[in-house]
Amino acid sequence: MTIHRWTWQSKLTFSLAAALILILALVPAFASDSVNERLTVLFIYVILAAMWNAMAGYGGLVSIGNQLFFGLGAYMTIRLADAGINPFAAMLLGAGIIAGLSWVLSLFMLHLRAGEFAIGMWVLASIAHLCVNLDPLIQGETGTSLISLNAYAIADRRMMIFWAALIGMVGLLALLFAVLRTPSGLAMQAIRDNEEAADSIGVNPMRTKRLFFVLAGFGTAVAGALWLAQVSAFQPKTYFSVQWTAYMIFMVLVGGLGRFEGAILGALIFFAAETWFADTGVWYLIGLGAAALLFSLLLPKGLWGWIATRTGVSLMPLGYRVQMETPSK
Repeated sequence: MTIHRWTWQSKLTFSLAAALILILALVPAFASDSVNERLTVLFIYVILAAMWNAMAGYGGLVSIGNQLFFGLGAYMTIRLADAGINPFAAMLLGAGIIAGLSWVLSLFMLHLRAGEFAIGMWVLASIAHLCVNLDPLIQGETGTSLISLNAYAIADRRMMIFWAALIGMVGLLALLFAVLRTPSGLAMQAIRDNEEAADSIGVNPMRTKRLFFVLAGFGTAVAGALWLAQVSAFQPKTYFSVQWTAYMIFMVLVGGLGRFEGAILGALIFFAAETWFADTGVWYLIGLGAAALLFSLLLPKGLWGWIATRTGVSLMPLGYRVQMETPSK
């Protein structure tokens, strides 16, 4: 009997992922502007899904207010860029500041449980929206733009935003993967399943949940900053809209709650649905709601959860596997 993490499927997955990342890095050199822009949107969706899944899927911190971090990430980028900081440096620095803010929020938010935490996050997002509206730079709901990006030529700017989104997605996925392979990652999943039982065996629930809360805050703020760079315009009601969290929930529910691969798969499905059906207007939103309901009823583990259960395939070496070896005669 041997215990291992890596399987031939996971080794193949990492090899293909490395090749895909290399190919994507070269896309701006030969693809059209529309393709670059759409891929940038896809990268942002993957970040959003992975960060919400980190909180809810692995930590049991179900939130309907993650637009708080998304909106503040964009707002902080606007503020720092207005102070004279390079816009791309402002995106990373702003996300770091929001990570610090999320640590402060965790001091009292993590004492809330279940529905209280979910509603509390939504309330914080609404308060942040109102506060941002009071900033003279933002001009209320009129909003403003990331003007400092105009210092770059349009072609160069699009290429830099594409690479920033790709690096952000790969970096955050790698960071989440590394955290999930640590004892803290295992502890977080134990807390999600039964916090009292985890506490009884020496796990520190508050410290472990805080780690994932701050990680999700940082990653979602990065996504908000990247979205701002992509569209340039900042209107508080758009960035602090609950629709962003609704999109995150949809992607994770469809792909597979609590599964690393599920968040990525869900983002791909949502991206495809948006690309093909967004022009149908209200029917598109009705379709998303109906699809989320059907998946919740028929495939509660999501599409990847169903695939993994039926096939036993594991692409990400997060847990341990026991392999029985037949003794040789």
